[in-house]
Amino acid sequence: MLKIKLARFGKRNQAHYRIVVNEARDKRDGKYVALLGHYSPSYQPKILELDLKAYEAWLAKGAQPTETVAALYKRVKSGKLFPEKKAKLSKKAQVKLKETKETKA
Repeated sequence: MLKIKLARFGKRNQAHYRIVVNEARDKRDGKYVALLGHYSPSYQPKILELDLKAYEAWLAKGAQPTETVAALYKRVKSGKLFPEKKAKLSKKAQVKLKETKETKA
C-alpha cells in the first residue's frame, strides 16, 4: 500500500521535511516513488509547498495520506497557510510594565 508521508531531513533541531509517496512499510527516510513538495516548520515564517495536481493524482491512484500530510494539504487548499502570530511581551516584561504602572498611579 502506498502512503503519502513526510520524510525528515536536516540537522538536529532544524528539521525540514519532504512530502513523498512511499510504500507504507519502507523506511521513513529511504527511497521514495515521488516527491510532492516540502515543509519547513523551523523557519520563520514556516515554508510549505505542495504540488496539488500531483497530490490529487496520487490520491486517485489509491495512495493514503498520513494525518499530518492530510492536515497540511487542507491548509494549502484553503489558502491560509500559517497566520502570523502577534508579538507579545515575556512574563518578565509584563511584570516590569505592571510595576511601572503601579508606581506612577
